[in-house]
Amino acid sequence: MKNRRVSILSGGGGSRSTGKSRALDPNVILNNERTEAQSENVKQNCHAELDSASIQHCVLSVTLARFRNKFGMTLKEMTLVCAFTMAEILLSLTIIGVVAAITLPSLTGNINERTWNTQRKALYARMSQAIALMPALNGYGTLTEETSSGANDGVDTAAETFVTEGLSKVLKINNICDSENLEDCGIPVKLTPMIGSIISPFPKTLKELNTGFTAAAGYSFKVTNTKVAAFETQNGESIALFYNPKCQGKSFATREQTVEKVCANFIYDLNGNKGPNTVGKDIGFITAFYPTDPVVVAPLVLPWNSSSNSVPLSEVGSFCKEYSDVGRAPNVDEVGSMFINYRLLGEGRSFYYASISPVDVSKVWIQDFYVGHRVVSDKTATGRYRVRCVKR
Repeated sequence: MKNRRVSILSGGGGSRSTGKSRALDPNVILNNERTEAQSENVKQNCHAELDSASIQHCVLSVTLARFRNKFGMTLKEMTLVCAFTMAEILLSLTIIGVVAAITLPSLTGNINERTWNTQRKALYARMSQAIALMPALNGYGTLTEETSSGANDGVDTAAETFVTEGLSKVLKINNICDSENLEDCGIPVKLTPMIGSIISPFPKTLKELNTGFTAAAGYSFKVTNTKVAAFETQNGESIALFYNPKCQGKSFATREQTVEKVCANFIYDLNGNKGPNTVGKDIGFITAFYPTDPVVVAPLVLPWNSSSNSVPLSEVGSFCKEYSDVGRAPNVDEVGSMFINYRLLGEGRSFYYASISPVDVSKVWIQDFYVGHRVVSDKTATGRYRVRCVKR
């Protein structure tokens, strides 16, 4: 049988030659048979090596029809290039596994952090808007402080009523729980503060949240040790509410009790029963001050910098800028919120903390973390005070 050849020209199909053969593309040829001379010229080397001069490749002497590329390799020959050994593959997989084990936790943590930050901002915006729509934040609830025996064990529905009759009218709420059934609303049994030991069980009253809510010896102020209530939002957050039905308005006095100004304190868990249940991650707090024209703050406190961070009052505003490029000094209500939730931060109570004044830049506020009062002072006053920075 004579050899038959079909030339493949660019831009169209080939044609069968019946007489003289047409011009063939030297780079692409379809052969039905090999000549003996061609078969003798086939390389038998099956060890592919790459050097600076040329590319050697493995070939088999076959007579099946096939295409050739410009290097003279057929399709089948191109598939026979030698591959990795099993040892090389296993070594590569081991290296990939080690790198993944090192980088994945960090990558997952960064993703979670961005998710929590987004959820936190959205929750704060919704809570601020809802509280601003309420006519007043005090006076809710049926509250009997003392029974005939003089014990403080009377009826207490203040926090629940604040949610059912006030907050639920301006915020979408799915479920409401009393102090004995907090877990039904996704409130964790225990949580991890920013520093210090685990808080367990979850606080059930204002006094358990902060003993400064009840008057220390020699101090008296208007606050009631109410029980906590909880609710779930339509967006899936679990929120515990600590409520003071006797909260007071702004006085602008040079000395006042912070706990009297707190109307509602919310501890939220962004993902309900899921972990890690850690303050600064999925858990945080929001505090509403003053019954009318309320101020709502949600300080995102930066990790504790050092025990030697006491600074002169004149440096309170600049300290946090030097400590962190994302930090700033808290204002008077933010540091008040930090005092209310000092257990969540893992703070001690035997310190004074300074904060900036939102009214007069020449003034600073000094918050007592023990008895709860705050006083205003000039920046020129002597003394050094602690500053706990918050995120911008």
